[in-house]
Amino acid sequence: MSLPSHVRLIEVGPRDGLQNEAQPISVEDKVQLVDALTAAGLGYIEVGSFVSPKWVPQMAGSAEVFARIQRKPGVVYGALAPNLRGFEDALAAGVKEVAVFAAASQAFSQRNINCSISESLERFVPIMDAAKQHGISVRGYVSCVLGCPYEGEVAPEQVAMVARELHDMGCYEVSLGDTIGTGTAGATRRMFEVVGAQVPREKLAGHFHDTYGQALANVYASLLEGIAVFDSSIAGLGGCPYAKGASGNVATEDVLYLLNGLGIHTGIDMDRLIDAGRQICNVLGRPTGSRVAKARNAS
Repeated sequence: MSLPSHVRLIEVGPRDGLQNEAQPISVEDKVQLVDALTAAGLGYIEVGSFVSPKWVPQMAGSAEVFARIQRKPGVVYGALAPNLRGFEDALAAGVKEVAVFAAASQAFSQRNINCSISESLERFVPIMDAAKQHGISVRGYVSCVLGCPYEGEVAPEQVAMVARELHDMGCYEVSLGDTIGTGTAGATRRMFEVVGAQVPREKLAGHFHDTYGQALANVYASLLEGIAVFDSSIAGLGGCPYAKGASGNVATEDVLYLLNGLGIHTGIDMDRLIDAGRQICNVLGRPTGSRVAKARNAS
């Protein structure tokens, strides 16, 4: 299969990246990060999450962040809204697109959101109804698609079932996440083959964590399967509060370097992207997780 000529990158750093940080990050720093990512040319930025601050304290203040960012026409500023209360809060904050998430593993679903996979999908029905009513688009996430910290391997057929449910429910796109980063290129291709038989590939996205150093290989494997949308995180920030040892998402800078080398268009400016990563890493007081940024900063 020929490679896609254009790829959309979904920047999840401000949400998936920062939700794991031990130190509180000010609204101001979050706003600065989102604005820097907008300036770098990203077309989709996941800004925050409307969840109880009791569970994910880093996402407190998401409504204030939405109120203060400089929105650029044509850019989507999305948020995670795992339940109806979260959806209503997102709506009140002027969010035009939300994301919901389910797991491909029963054990992960129980530990992460305290319910079975089918129960979690049932919870989304009122969100989907409300979204339709308000003209809000909904993106779906499936976590643990290539492995689970509690169950080990996850069957691609199980992933396909959850992805199809989300798609049939009205999610315009379903992102398949290797939450613990154990997936390899062959398993990634096999998964997209199986899921792609039930959900059109142009409705699927890849979301790879780099715990085992396989994320970029898995992005390339996905490109070979005709996948043209990927979630990535500035400076490789992030992990998962419920998946111990999971390292960050694949770094946006590194995915961009790969895509540029393949002649695939994204509309993103590498220099500005690296600047955005440098800013947030200075705030967090730690080195970047991007190999490209490290190399460029050293030269």
